[in-house]
Amino acid sequence: MGDFGTLLPLAIGYIVICGLNPAGFLLMMGLANIGTGLFYRLPMPIEPMKVLAVVAIAQHWSPSMVYASAFSMGVVWLIFGLTGVMGWIAGVTPHAVVRGIQVALGVVLALKAFDMISTWWAVGAVSVVLALALRRNRYAPGAIVLIVLGVLIMCARGQLREIPAPGLHLPSLTSFRADEVWQALLLAGFAQIPLTATNAVISTSSLIKTYWPQRTVTERQLSLNTGIMNLVVPFFGGMPMCHGAGGLAGQYYFGARTGGANIIEGLIEIFFGLFLAASLAQVLGAFPGAIIGAMLFLVGVELAKLATDVRGKVDLAVLCVTVVVSVVVNMALGFVAGVAVHYLAAWSQRRLVATE
Repeated sequence: MGDFGTLLPLAIGYIVICGLNPAGFLLMMGLANIGTGLFYRLPMPIEPMKVLAVVAIAQHWSPSMVYASAFSMGVVWLIFGLTGVMGWIAGVTPHAVVRGIQVALGVVLALKAFDMISTWWAVGAVSVVLALALRRNRYAPGAIVLIVLGVLIMCARGQLREIPAPGLHLPSLTSFRADEVWQALLLAGFAQIPLTATNAVISTSSLIKTYWPQRTVTERQLSLNTGIMNLVVPFFGGMPMCHGAGGLAGQYYFGARTGGANIIEGLIEIFFGLFLAASLAQVLGAFPGAIIGAMLFLVGVELAKLATDVRGKVDLAVLCVTVVVSVVVNMALGFVAGVAVHYLAAWSQRRLVATE
């Protein structure tokens, strides 16, 4: 449950605004989680692709457009993985830029967290204290305690009485038009590519090395995995999915250390999709946002702490430029700006040495 904070708001938007069938949406999420948990044996997060999700929700895309966008991303990331493009991008990306993207994501999550906590400061503050106090508790993990707290608050407010009774809901086969694939790429797909490259592939691979030094998950593996997932899910009601440093940090912060976390999360999502599809949007919409905000805030802090291994004036400058541009504009331009500053500084240093 550690990365639910980044999933729930976008899941609600896809289901309520875009009209995706919750049964197929959650079944695909669940199967993807179980598959990656078994394959990597790490708490590898499965998340919505953020740019595509925001644009789809803001523009009220039809379900077929959402499915087409997932398919387009599948093609792109499979090509990137098979041709080695992703490995080359990772090879020329400086460490300070990777850390900058991670810190920027932490800042963005923390800002979003404050907005959500401000809806109920008292509950948000209590949630932060509980999460900190129970972070290393094996018998009452912080994330589970916070989810239980949220359900108890919903019960006390009488919100659960309005929810329809559980019933079996099977997903149906879904499709899209060929022209919608290109349309989705133009509207948001091309803008999504740099964010996925930096956050879902390069940063996630780097974070795995930080948390599990003995394990190596390459950028090529993550690219291929992202491509395969997104070529399958749109035919069964799934959304565009990727991995993400934020989700991985969330899982790790709240105690996940193995792929068992993915398997448990996947089983929960499959159960919800099959038996609670009719009431899911109502349940998620009623859950206290302040509790999700508290979880997001702590994940943001966890990501920001990763910058402590950046040393040297040049690397610190690259880090700062990457963070500022990423937060103020977007992560794609932040990535480009950070790389440009790094190689410009290296070029200047070589010229200085040559003149001496």
